[in-house]
Amino acid sequence: MLNNIDEELVLRLKEDEADAFNALYWKYHQAVFANIFKLVREEEAARDLLQEVFITLWEKRATLDTEKSVSGWLFVVSYNKSVTYLKKVLQAAVAPDAVPEELPLAEEPHWNVREVQYQLLEEALGQLSPQRRRVFELCKLQGKTYEEAARELNISRYTVKEYLSAAVASIKSYIKDHPDYPLSCYCLGLMSLFLS
Repeated sequence: MLNNIDEELVLRLKEDEADAFNALYWKYHQAVFANIFKLVREEEAARDLLQEVFITLWEKRATLDTEKSVSGWLFVVSYNKSVTYLKKVLQAAVAPDAVPEELPLAEEPHWNVREVQYQLLEEALGQLSPQRRRVFELCKLQGKTYEEAARELNISRYTVKEYLSAAVASIKSYIKDHPDYPLSCYCLGLMSLFLS
């Protein structure tokens, strides 16, 4: 029934109905804010990013797929915007002192700190088993509790906790084990913001 309500709201949103947009905002804004805040840990930045997520929802309304979960779409967009924000903050903090932009680095004259960090994160997530990755996505990216994730995956709360712990350890280990990536220690610093 929940999916039917969301599907109806998305259909109306695609028809430019502001009331449908408002309904989706009031239904999901708290969960999306909590998801963003877990990542950025700054209330003002989280509020700004929340507004960006819903502006994007309005701007992309015509391209939304009614067959897919709008809540999932919102969480993915909020995660992407949060990671982009964190990468900008990290670059601003690290690049001026540690990596002057005018100096090329070994055999990589166009090396970009943010892209390397993102690539390393994606590779670390790709090393997880499907079940561990799903638990990580539900708990860390969608902000679900152990109980909610356990119900959705039809496994015990204890198993969710174990999978999440293993996923976090695996990601941290993957980052530490790849010193060939420039500034991998800073990548670990970025990850620690939402792996805790």
